[in-house]
Amino acid sequence: MAKGTVTFQVLDGIDRGRIYRELDVPVTVGREEGNSLRLNDERVSRFHAKVQIDGDDFILTDLESTNGTRVNGTAVQIRRLRVGDRVGVGRSLLLFGSNEEIAARMASLACIGQSPVRIGAKSSGFMDEGANDKQTVAGHVDLNLDFDVNPEAPVHLTNDALFVGNKALPPLPLKMTPSQAARLSEIFDFLHQGLVQATENILSKDDGTQVSLGYADWQRVLALQMLLSRYLRLVADPPEAKE
Repeated sequence: MAKGTVTFQVLDGIDRGRIYRELDVPVTVGREEGNSLRLNDERVSRFHAKVQIDGDDFILTDLESTNGTRVNGTAVQIRRLRVGDRVGVGRSLLLFGSNEEIAARMASLACIGQSPVRIGAKSSGFMDEGANDKQTVAGHVDLNLDFDVNPEAPVHLTNDALFVGNKALPPLPLKMTPSQAARLSEIFDFLHQGLVQATENILSKDDGTQVSLGYADWQRVLALQMLLSRYLRLVADPPEAKE
């Protein structure tokens, strides 16, 4: 794709078969006139999502749409887009990139022998020299890991910490660029999906006092723990940028 432009192909929905070539970024997606990519889909919000550029990354952001935005089947708020990704909005399914761009990416991946990321695989692909942003919400954080957080409690941010109910949690970085926010979101989503997969077959005693995991699922949990350890080391001791 030309610098500063994107191409979307509509795979499914009422606009199926349409191709929106080399749209100038930023691109807005929605059903209202004035959007760069306008869809005739009643389940698409008036201004549903936005694609912008941050450095070399194309960043997709959901604009608080009614029915949400999905990338490759996963609901997202913000996400980096790669050529070949499928974006779901309403009943419509969009393919990011032209056929030529997708073929080129497939060829480049084949040349370097890249395979899908597996939980526990040694990879630093999520981290870069710009991701170690030291601007965080400072303050004393409750490091008591009893996990007594009520998931239904309101979340609020103060000048000192992030709170769920009355419990102070480790702070999130502030003033992230769109690319950094998208990368952090990808990490959380990857770990979340790994935990979902590892615990979906959990067994519970009838009285609810004990649960158990199969050995393979337990190994998935341990793999996630090791992956978190690697991320923590990368944050504390980031690799030198390659020339």
